[in-house]
Amino acid sequence: MHTVETPNTAMILAAGLGRRMGALTESRPKPLLAVGGRAIIDHVLDRVVEADIGHAVINLHYGAALLRRHLDSRKKPALDFSDESDALLDTGGGVAKALPLLGEEPFFVINGDVMWIDGMGNALHALAARFEVAQMDALLLLQPTVSAVGYGGIGDFSMAPNGQLFRRGEKDVTPFVHTGIQILHPDIFKDCPQGAFSLNKIYDKAAEQGRLFGLRHQGHWMELNRPEGLAAAERALAD
Repeated sequence: MHTVETPNTAMILAAGLGRRMGALTESRPKPLLAVGGRAIIDHVLDRVVEADIGHAVINLHYGAALLRRHLDSRKKPALDFSDESDALLDTGGGVAKALPLLGEEPFFVINGDVMWIDGMGNALHALAARFEVAQMDALLLLQPTVSAVGYGGIGDFSMAPNGQLFRRGEKDVTPFVHTGIQILHPDIFKDCPQGAFSLNKIYDKAAEQGRLFGLRHQGHWMELNRPEGLAAAERALAD
């Protein structure tokens, strides 16, 4: 079994428009909204630092100047920016554009609108320990839908005993939601579409090749897509 050391690079997806937040994002991007007195993106980057990941790449579109200014004083991790001001590239296109900054080894990709609390161990370290280069192109951290804070959907994936993932069918309900936290191998982006595309295309490509896997998160996870998600996260942190 060929696993990898914890990747030293994480990409933070922070270029979204945040329209589902309504008036809250009229004057600032969603990653700068506060939960527990800190900006969401600072919570994410704090977790990156806790996992001893030394480098983060952040993509920018809406509110790019505000995000740069907010992050200017951070000492850790070392930051690079992938600017999408000219054209929003969606999640997959954003990662593809940033590949020259991400390197040739597996890397983390983390949504800029999620928060998580570890269980018995560090979730990012657990992902790295589970990732097998010979077997996987994508390893997604999954949360049981019944315990996902701020989530009201019907799941994304079912998971086989060996961790292999299968998409939810159109009329199905599945037990796991993708947390937006993952390890991806850059090779899966070979021959990817030009311009804007979703990471779902990458997941589907990996699944077709039997190389899409998941790991169950043992702690708490909070989706921050809507104002009620922010309120639920505040309550979860208070508890």
